[in-house]
Amino acid sequence: MVLNPRDERETAIDHAADRLSFLVLAYGVLAIAAWRAFNGDATWDLLGLVIAAGGVGLVYRLRKGAVTRTWSLVAALTVIAAIIIAALVAVELAR
Repeated sequence: MVLNPRDERETAIDHAADRLSFLVLAYGVLAIAAWRAFNGDATWDLLGLVIAAGGVGLVYRLRKGAVTRTWSLVAALTVIAAIIIAALVAVELAR
């Protein structure tokens, strides 16, 4: 069986499709976690999945040397913003 070689266009389409699939999945899981939180249920399992998926992507990029300065800055600002928001939520819940 002879397979047709893939060109750059097909590879780019596959990567874009995978990216969109991950975004739908990640935001869907976050929406379900928010719904659970509003109902008083535990959300750590779903939030852990989102964090683990992001961690896998980060490790892969670091190992392949695909991390740029701009990407690092955006990632760092996102982590800082998440920590600040989590601290504000924790303080508000502690009242």
